[in-house]
Amino acid sequence: MHIAWGSFLLALLVIVLVPGPDFVLVTRNAANGARWGWLAAAGVTCGLLLHATAATLGLSALVMTVPAALLVVKAIGVAYLAWMGLQILRKSGSPSEAPTVDAPRSGGAIFLRGLLTDVLNPKVMLTFLTLLPQAMDPAAEPMTQAALLSGVAVAAFAIWWLIVVPSVRWLSALLAAPRRRKVFERCCGGALLAMATSIAVG
Repeated sequence: MHIAWGSFLLALLVIVLVPGPDFVLVTRNAANGARWGWLAAAGVTCGLLLHATAATLGLSALVMTVPAALLVVKAIGVAYLAWMGLQILRKSGSPSEAPTVDAPRSGGAIFLRGLLTDVLNPKVMLTFLTLLPQAMDPAAEPMTQAALLSGVAVAAFAIWWLIVVPSVRWLSALLAAPRRRKVFERCCGGALLAMATSIAVG
C-alpha cells in the first residue's frame, strides 16, 4: 500500500491553517474563556469525525463497486483544490463572512453550535472527498486507506485546536491585521493551486 503521504499532509496543513467558520467560532468563544473555546473545539471536532466517517464509508463503497471511479473522484478533487485556492486568493484580506458569536449561555449550546457548524457545512465533506482520493493507492484495499487518512485529518484538526485555544489572543491579533492576513491567505491560496497543478500533471 503506497499512500501519498507527502502531498496529503501538505494539503491538509494548508486547509487546517486557512481560517474558516469553525476557526471564528472557536476563537470567539475562547475569547470569552478557555472552557468555552474547548467546548466549541470539541463540537467542531465531533462534526469533522462524522464527515470523516461518511467519507470513509462512501469512498470505500464507491471504489469497491466501481474501481475506476477513484480516477474520476481524483479529477474532481484537483478541480476543487484549484477552485478553493482561487477563492482564497480572490477573498484574501476581506473581512470574515462568518456570523458573530454571542456570549455563551451554556456548555451544551456551545458544543452543539460547534457540531452543527461542521456537520451542516458542505465544504467540510468536500474537503474530505478531495483530500482522501489524492493520497489513496488504487491497487490497495480502500477501506483501510480511507479510514487511516480520515483519522489523520481529524487528528490534525484536533491538534490545531489544542494550539488555537490557549493562543487565541495572539492568533486573533495576528490575523486581525489586514495586511498580514492578506499575505497569509495569499500564501495558502497559492499553495493549494500549486498542489492542484502538481497532482494534475503527476
